[in-house]
Amino acid sequence: MIEAGVPCISGYHGSNQDPGFLRSEASKIGFPVLIKAVKGGGGKGMRIAMTADVFEDQLESAKSEAVNSFGDNVMLVEKYITTPRHIEVQIFADKHGGCVALGERDCSIQRRHQKILEESPAPSLDESVRQDLWEKARTAALAVGYEGAGTVEFIFDKESGEFFFMEMNTRLQVEHPVTEMVTGEDLVHWQLVVAEGGRLPLTQEDIEAKIAERGWAIEVRIYAENPEMGFTPDSGRLIHMQKPSITDTVRVDAGFIMGDEVPSHYDPMIAKLIVRGQNRTIAIQKLHSALKQYEVAGLMTNIEFLKAVCNHPSFVAAEVETGFISKHSDKLFAERPPAPEVYAQAALGLLFLEAAASQEKASLFEIPQSGFAITAQRRSWGLLPNKKLDSNETAKKSVTIDVLDTGLFNITIGGTPFTYSSVASSWDSKTRKVTSFFHHTRLETRVIDDEEGNLTLFQQGQQFRLRCATPKWVEKVLGIRDTAHSVLAPMPCKVLQVNAKAGDCVKKDQVLVVIESMKMETVIRSPQDGVVSRIVHQQGVAAFQQVTDAADVNTGSL
Repeated sequence: MIEAGVPCISGYHGSNQDPGFLRSEASKIGFPVLIKAVKGGGGKGMRIAMTADVFEDQLESAKSEAVNSFGDNVMLVEKYITTPRHIEVQIFADKHGGCVALGERDCSIQRRHQKILEESPAPSLDESVRQDLWEKARTAALAVGYEGAGTVEFIFDKESGEFFFMEMNTRLQVEHPVTEMVTGEDLVHWQLVVAEGGRLPLTQEDIEAKIAERGWAIEVRIYAENPEMGFTPDSGRLIHMQKPSITDTVRVDAGFIMGDEVPSHYDPMIAKLIVRGQNRTIAIQKLHSALKQYEVAGLMTNIEFLKAVCNHPSFVAAEVETGFISKHSDKLFAERPPAPEVYAQAALGLLFLEAAASQEKASLFEIPQSGFAITAQRRSWGLLPNKKLDSNETAKKSVTIDVLDTGLFNITIGGTPFTYSSVASSWDSKTRKVTSFFHHTRLETRVIDDEEGNLTLFQQGQQFRLRCATPKWVEKVLGIRDTAHSVLAPMPCKVLQVNAKAGDCVKKDQVLVVIESMKMETVIRSPQDGVVSRIVHQQGVAAFQQVTDAADVNTGSL
């Protein structure tokens, strides 16, 4: 690439994989450095070493993940740009010497070095830089005699305004629908044309004219994962799924349907949502509207997080970089406690479901008269936000419903001043929606429950996850074990390494276990000082949650 005049970032790309040698090369390059699998992709097998002290640990982690994902642990080391944007160019080349760029995509919004949002055109990019990117991408493809679809990826330094060749993916990318939206072309069809020996369907001038007409496109990836827990993958059955309305400017590419089981063995992406608008502002508005329509229950997804991203002022202002999530984490992960009406609607949903399940709906709501008084019936539930691994029940809300008459209720939210009187409410069993008329508002809420007491509510374009609190006496009867002094895996996983043994004294943040789920490694650290009393699962074992037990020690427990 350097010989062809394509700018490249400084680094080591040789065959010597000795850890000491790679560390010395990293020192020559200057920290921070990026350690990356040569055969890598999708953010796997990548680690950042900010200093020399952590280089070897990061190298070992990158190699382990690369072997699990690609069966190869050859690494390269490059200078890490601290405020980068990830911009890539979609190219096509044929056997007749034709080569075109079908626009660029900004893929800077990432987690775990993996893209979660892509858009085209790249925002806040000078037109001369844009044209230079296209030219360098075509040059890179022609320099190696490339034919077919390819994605030439660049790192753009926000501080200097320079860009550097990173890699070329010799295929269509996950995000290729963004390019299809802004060009109006079927890129898979293009692949077939080129593979048959045909010429490229459009010239560079044709493509630029189409892009100028079609506006802006944005794609987000819908993942089965928990953003609040470091984007750890989730798995389980999709007990409910509703996709946004599909139009010429709203597209969904889905790999799963309602009822499918999302396993823990593969990448956690379950769908892609792509929208197009006349300009970036309209595209963002369409994206947010479509995300409000997207409903998934049965496992955790990143949909609510994506809403927070596209609503963030910095994203709206096109101030994007690969460190966007960490830079704005306070606002992106700000706690949004459910409003009292959410608990009220959840309890009403449970009441209707209980009545339907017991086939006593008629007797439950047709309340007998005793003289001039109504003999009201009462139900109570303990509800709390459903956060995995969170055993803190201080957020529990006791919700009491008094049945006044057919479809008429008084609702009291314990621990709050909220009592809702004479709420008219009905239940649609087909849509699983509770429609309620409070004195101050009308609410329509979809209530999805599972067999474990978990509730997922969809209300006014937001998702809320609650669970029914288990009374302490029930826990004792059922023998439910207190896990306050256990270290739990955040998702179903395979145990790759166990770095402690029974009887070890450990310090806060010490590495205890390394686990792997959906081809991604996660390090489990000690939350505080403690003594390990027991290791529940050893290396190579598939674990669901509990990994170690611990005993109390002075400053705390593990």
